Amino acid sequence: MLGYIIAEAGADRCLADLARRLDDAGIAFAGAIQRNTARSDGQPDDMDLRVIGTDRVIRISQSLGPGSAGCRLNAASLEEAAGLVAAALDTGAPRVLLLNRFGRQEAEGRGFRPLIGRALGEGVAVLTAVGAEYAEAFHAFAGDMGECLPADAARLFDWCREAVAVTPD
Repeated sequence: MLGYIIAEAGADRCLADLARRLDDAGIAFAGAIQRNTARSDGQPDDMDLRVIGTDRVIRISQSLGPGSAGCRLNAASLEEAAGLVAAALDTGAPRVLLLNRFGRQEAEGRGFRPLIGRALGEGVAVLTAVGAEYAEAFHAFAGDMGECLPADAARLFDWCREAVAVTPD
């Protein structure tokens, strides 16, 4: 099962809330949750990924300086996070893969994209957020497997529970 929400304001908070719910329910999951932190110098927010199941927080943004219009993503840091998530999948324990984004790197075949395919092949449910600018690439990748879900942590939790066939207490 491959679910996605539209990546807009509040998506990161929604996925973080879902991660807490999965953890509280004892559902084994892996992945990365994004948290943006405002900067005091007026530059765009710093973007950090918390790698689930580890104490690692990886800064995936880079400061390009005032007036810069380039992509701020640090692709090497994203690949480092993807490697840590892959190690969690190697344990065979996760039943859900929760990823912060299907973005530019994934649209180009890098980042978390290989892990999405691997997880699906291993029967692990995958949930991510997709920005409007990458929707076409996501649909080309996912085909008819992707299911658009509401950005509501309670409903996403129900979807995950159904995906892993866990019955409510």
